[in-house]
Amino acid sequence: MKVILLTDVKAVGKKDQVIEVNDGYANNFLLPRKLAVPFTKGSIDVLKRQKQNALDKAEAKKAEALAIQDKLKNVRLVFKVKTGKDGKMFGSITPKQIESELLNKYQITIDKRKFVNYEPINRVGENQIAIELDKNIIGKIIVQVEEQ
Repeated sequence: MKVILLTDVKAVGKKDQVIEVNDGYANNFLLPRKLAVPFTKGSIDVLKRQKQNALDKAEAKKAEALAIQDKLKNVRLVFKVKTGKDGKMFGSITPKQIESELLNKYQITIDKRKFVNYEPINRVGENQIAIELDKNIIGKIIVQVEEQ
């Protein structure tokens, strides 16, 4: 029996793959657990539509990421911090602070988990932060830390 897998099934196949399996395996395991649907003309049409929708969403997400990347080119965040006698900072600048500052000043929403190889900023000066907006799309911002 030919079926279209709805999810990845170990040792059988990947999602959206059309495979040939024994009738008993399909009727007793795959179909009741909603892991697959029978291969029919209607199910092929649904599969094509779902794939097209996924492609459209991916393209829209990529376009949005490129727009945000363009906005981030002009972003410069300035933080004023207290420092000790020898110029060392008390504490550090965290991703959460950067995230909230981006939202407040530039109305750009970025999840703090998207920062690439982020290390807390604990020195005065200019720092460049990389942000992964989408697969292979990296935006960069400048964080300036000044003494108060």
